[in-house]
Amino acid sequence: MDTAQLKYAFFQDVHVMIFVGFGFLMVFLKNSSWCSIGFNYLIACWAIQICVLFTGFWHNIVKFHKDPDREWEKIPLNYEHLFLADFGAGAVLISFGVILGKCSIFQLWVMATIEVFFYCLNEAILIEIFKVFDIGGSMVIHTFGAFFGLSVTFFYQSKAAINDVRGLGKSNYLSDLVSMVGTMFLFSFWPSFNSALGSGASMHRAIINTYLAMTSSVIASIIVAKMTHGGKLNMEIILNASLAGGVAIGSAADIVVMPFGAMLAGFVTGIVSSFGFAKLSGFLREKIGLHDTCGVINLHGIPGVIGGIIAAIVASRGEGNFGKQYTYIFKQGRTASVQAGF
Repeated sequence: MDTAQLKYAFFQDVHVMIFVGFGFLMVFLKNSSWCSIGFNYLIACWAIQICVLFTGFWHNIVKFHKDPDREWEKIPLNYEHLFLADFGAGAVLISFGVILGKCSIFQLWVMATIEVFFYCLNEAILIEIFKVFDIGGSMVIHTFGAFFGLSVTFFYQSKAAINDVRGLGKSNYLSDLVSMVGTMFLFSFWPSFNSALGSGASMHRAIINTYLAMTSSVIASIIVAKMTHGGKLNMEIILNASLAGGVAIGSAADIVVMPFGAMLAGFVTGIVSSFGFAKLSGFLREKIGLHDTCGVINLHGIPGVIGGIIAAIVASRGEGNFGKQYTYIFKQGRTASVQAGF
């Protein structure tokens, strides 16, 4: 298989995650199943289109700021930019999960447009200026998408949503079953998501580390689900927290770490995410009126922050993790501790 065929295979996997994985995962709401998957379909397509433009725009702005003499570059259309567009759509869909069932299609369209503009700015700053190593988007995609959505939700905080008088957060046997299809697609293709921008050994490491982290988070989520629900499985935790390992390992997925490191990261994050769904969501709704429909803070927000911390710890070890590639990767001449700080 040549490089083009390999990249297209990974592009297909990421594309399936965005449209099938995220789409069907949101079907768990029994009263909003059709809107969930329909809105996901439309908004993802719109976000992909404008993300191509805004990504090129902000990267040009940042590069021009660093070197005013350089010429404005045309936006290339290649596999890398298609991946970046899908990633931008992923951030929008993460934010969508916070206000799921509480907004119209026009409101969601406005949110997506504004979010992509700032998402691409944030991504350009992190990649071009901070030079962060974030192949799987723990910081760039998941953390940004989660906290952008959490800020937006305060504009959609009706008393009906907070008190759940319409059964907004309710699911039933069939909706949970269909939603599980989305979880299975996300679980199966997440290694491609975290490794799509890599190549060679870097891609190989990202696949292995993601695979190990996610299998560990599944085990952790099932253990916590049974502990917190009288020995029974809780579908909200299984549908979501089982994927937390893929989020947490994203930033450091392609860095040289021992397998136990990836498994430990996935297991710990699975536990933290599961307790978030079991305890934190209700606490935040009761204390500060934060209604997070899909529990995005538990699946993407907190695991994304953990992923950033893991990346900083790994980067601080410098050549111990990167080997001879360290000076090549961080050409700006930073020490390991300075790079960890960024």
